[in-house]
Amino acid sequence: MTSLMRVLVEDLCSEKCAGRAPGTEGGLAARQHIVKELSAAGYVPEAQLIPGSHGANVIADMTGTVDRWVIVGAHYDHLGVQGGETYWGADDNAAGVVVMLFVAQALKRRPPKGRGVIFAAFDAEEPPHFLTRSMGSEYFAENPWVPLEKVDMMLCMDLVGHAIGPEGMPDEVRQTLFALGAERSAGTAEHVDRLARAVPGLVVRRADAEVIPPMSDYDAFWKRKVPFLFLSCGRSRIYHTPDDTPDRLDYAKMSATASWLERFVRETCERPAARVPFLDGVRDDRSTLLSLIDVMSALLRVSPVAAQGRALAQRLLAACDREGKLAEVHRAEMRLLASMLEHGLS
Repeated sequence: MTSLMRVLVEDLCSEKCAGRAPGTEGGLAARQHIVKELSAAGYVPEAQLIPGSHGANVIADMTGTVDRWVIVGAHYDHLGVQGGETYWGADDNAAGVVVMLFVAQALKRRPPKGRGVIFAAFDAEEPPHFLTRSMGSEYFAENPWVPLEKVDMMLCMDLVGHAIGPEGMPDEVRQTLFALGAERSAGTAEHVDRLARAVPGLVVRRADAEVIPPMSDYDAFWKRKVPFLFLSCGRSRIYHTPDDTPDRLDYAKMSATASWLERFVRETCERPAARVPFLDGVRDDRSTLLSLIDVMSALLRVSPVAAQGRALAQRLLAACDREGKLAEVHRAEMRLLASMLEHGLS
């Protein structure tokens, strides 16, 4: 699987795709690659043109036995060519698109029971379209393939291609994949926790969605109160630079992520509830702090400041109320600690 993943990432990061900016020849070439792969898997993909960006989402679906749906999405655009340099966007977000394609292939070979699945390769996620009406996921949410009230989960991937931290860091750190937003829908946090170590080579750790500002395509669904889960390894030091190239990705981790996501999607399709309720206004700072404590505990033998960070996280954990929430002043400390950890491991 890893060698095939690398081939697909290299296709999306080729000179022909030239950074995949919306409305460019490179963006069109990337779209054609995705259509080709989905068609080869047995889907009938369609382009959803996005006014204002000159780009297009690529959508494919498989119906289920009930008229409810799971969306698996990843944006395929990147920053294109700027100042004579190509921004290749291997981690951001060719890796996420390739993981999505592998899940689509696996589910087509053995369809899940219950809900149907929509695969969405979104265009126009990067600036200047980010969080505007011309953003591909925002346009999709305004013009959905199926009514959003029939969607029980939106799974979004962005920056899922790299190991966290440099070589030599513990596997407990490098194999981490963060899952944000599980607290926003009934039963999803328990589902993620149950599968946290279900796939060798991957550790899925939960965090509250508000530990960071909105970062990707899940935002359009969150604000419309659709259950969502955002999967990410965070920003690395090569984020939004021309150095984000295919040779820097961890293909074994990507393969494990695809296997994990396939299982999560299957089980979500089979959830017995007629509708997965969105939980409005819920916070779970406890899950974020527990994940930070786990990561910093693994770093104790390699980082002289990990003990201080862990002590702060433990102090904040003790300050959580019965619902796992922090007071706003403490949330600011937690966000700063998470940001410092991301920067330190980039």
